[in-house]
Amino acid sequence: MARLPRLVLPGCGHLVVQRGHDGRSVFADDEDRRAFVAALREAAAAHRVAIHAYALADAEVQIVATPPAEDALGRMMQALGRRYVAAYRQRHGGRGTLWDGRYRCAPVEPGAWLLAALRLVDAAAPWSSAAHRTGGRDPLVVDPPEVWQLGNTPFEREAAYRRLLETGVAPAEAAALREAALGGWAAGGPAFLARLGEQTSRPLRPRPRGRPPRPAPARPLN
Repeated sequence: MARLPRLVLPGCGHLVVQRGHDGRSVFADDEDRRAFVAALREAAAAHRVAIHAYALADAEVQIVATPPAEDALGRMMQALGRRYVAAYRQRHGGRGTLWDGRYRCAPVEPGAWLLAALRLVDAAAPWSSAAHRTGGRDPLVVDPPEVWQLGNTPFEREAAYRRLLETGVAPAEAAALREAALGGWAAGGPAFLARLGEQTSRPLRPRPRGRPPRPAPARPLN
């Protein structure tokens, strides 16, 4: 079966996942993580992609980002991968790629869904962008409208976001976001998916497994 093209929507937030090859760690220490963030900052600026959140776990990177054009997200991830792998190999040696194939991504419905994606990523690893919205400032991170709507002052927004982080993301919602990102589907409610369906012929959700049910035999007319 042919591989589906990535589903990338300009101006929409996307949940991006990039995994280490064979589940191996892509960071040896915090110096590597600082190098990755520097590479992400440069690649995002070069392709005008807004970074809303990131988390650097040992064997997986998660990012929430909004690209300005359909090809911008892919170009950013390609540039990021090249620069970081080169820096990692220069420091640690070895050969070959660090990544497990292509990055995965899902466009996320604005509003509650995107806010959930931010919280999911900010809580995914100790090294993340969470501090940016809870009292710190990260020059890489651009807050989307969903964060600005949490309060009228920085203090109100930080307090509200901190409460959201403490509450966490509902397991079903977190699973839906992860499934969409890893499968390359769209994440959102029925109305959002319906609107996207009018813009593209690409499947937005996985097709049901198995053969379609056979139609019932026609009954003879009396």
